[in-house]
Amino acid sequence: MDFSIKENILVDKLIEQALLEDIGTGDITTESIIPSKLKAKGIIKTSEEGVVAGLDVACLVFQKLDSEIIFQEKIKDGTKVARDKVLAEITGPARTILKGERVALNFLQRMSGIATITSKFCQEVKDLPVRIVDTRKTTPGLRMLEKYAVRMGGGHNHRFGLYDAVLIKDNHIAVAGGIKSAVNSVRKKISHTVKIEVEVENLSQLQETLEMKVDIVMLDNMNLDTMIEAVKMVKGKALIEASGGITLKNVREIAQTGVGLISVGALTHSVKSLDISMEIKNVSRIS
Repeated sequence: MDFSIKENILVDKLIEQALLEDIGTGDITTESIIPSKLKAKGIIKTSEEGVVAGLDVACLVFQKLDSEIIFQEKIKDGTKVARDKVLAEITGPARTILKGERVALNFLQRMSGIATITSKFCQEVKDLPVRIVDTRKTTPGLRMLEKYAVRMGGGHNHRFGLYDAVLIKDNHIAVAGGIKSAVNSVRKKISHTVKIEVEVENLSQLQETLEMKVDIVMLDNMNLDTMIEAVKMVKGKALIEASGGITLKNVREIAQTGVGLISVGALTHSVKSLDISMEIKNVSRIS
């Protein structure tokens, strides 16, 4: 799934909610100190190296407060930058820039943090035929933006939600009474265009899953030796995804087993935000 941030109604609502949460009935500090007639320029720059994502979101934050704000991107999302790199310049009323600063930076820092860690995982396996993909372990309400950030870091998206793909997990299997029962039940309900993925924890479950001729098998928390055997068993009968306990230290050796996908929850559920700040320059009076 792809989308334009600037034309997406869900992103617009996210920004509105974030501004309402932060500004509420008004910025009492800024409105008490800063005259309404002052104009300023805000310089957004990095304090550490990383991969940038979320500049369009930051732009929309300021323009939501004042459509006359001028937001100039100096780089594009997905760009790897060094420390002290200028990412954007914002020109307009000083009050507006100060009101939007924290919300814009919150989005930009978190999305850039996700893009940065995703890029690191992708670099570890860049010469191997495997995709790094995300999971549903995202911040409630921010999934669309966080999955966009994964793409900006060079990764790929797994399903966006429960509505767009079938993934039969351990608890589904337990309630259904087995893999065969779960798969058969799904096939009776879904369109022929929807792929079926099943999570397996051992080779016995894998064999049962392959007999059901599903599209994708997820090898959940398997050790390397078991994973190697699993890849041999599949022999091209299904796409193989490795999941569980994936780190920068072990992602390459997991990729070398021959799996096609490696899903990493850490891309979004425990990411460190990139350090990005804004400085006010060139204060002048609006004529």
